[in-house]
Amino acid sequence: MIKGKAYSLDPDIPMGTLFGIVFRRATCLMRCILRGIAFHPRKWIFVNAGVELRNRSRIKFGSGVTLGKCVLIDGLSREGVVIGNGVNIGPYTVIEASGIITNMGKGIRIGDQSGIGGFSFIGGAGGVDIGSNVIMGQWTSFHPENHVFDNIDIPIRLQGVTRQGIVVGDDCWVGAKVTFLDGTRVGHGCVIAAGAVVRGEIPPYSIVAGVPARVIRSRLDKPAV
Repeated sequence: MIKGKAYSLDPDIPMGTLFGIVFRRATCLMRCILRGIAFHPRKWIFVNAGVELRNRSRIKFGSGVTLGKCVLIDGLSREGVVIGNGVNIGPYTVIEASGIITNMGKGIRIGDQSGIGGFSFIGGAGGVDIGSNVIMGQWTSFHPENHVFDNIDIPIRLQGVTRQGIVVGDDCWVGAKVTFLDGTRVGHGCVIAAGAVVRGEIPPYSIVAGVPARVIRSRLDKPAV
């Protein structure tokens, strides 16, 4: 009910395991209530141990969100962090809307029913917009900012940055250890192979792999007979 979708349990799951899952979920809901994250059942979220929320006033949650163990979310940014309904954020993931306080980032939006694998990183300096029903493997990272390095007489850290932002369309499958660089635009329904480093425009329904990533075929192509 809380996550907004029906579950059909595997008949082979032992009853003891099922009770354990229910107990852990109930504990996560209790943390949500005790920490004052949400007060209405339609907005309750599952909060695991060690979750840290910074600048909470700039973080907006949908219903049925799951925050894995030791997730860190910092909402400090111009547009904040918006997390849609039913989103699952894996353990030890960092969502950081601004890297530095001298130049606030744009912000981060994650669409409904999307999932982020554990140990991932999403930076929001130039803005990150992740669509709905996007699934991601572990150690995925987003870096919507680049350092300027044109002048060899000035330290790179003092030359400023450029920001274009990153967009991932709806219904994409992103493999483990994929890196998204600033300026990336991934179309609807794409598949990104594990370990790819992605930058630039990726057409809808593309299958992408490599370093740097390139389109290897389209999902719209009919398989050879």
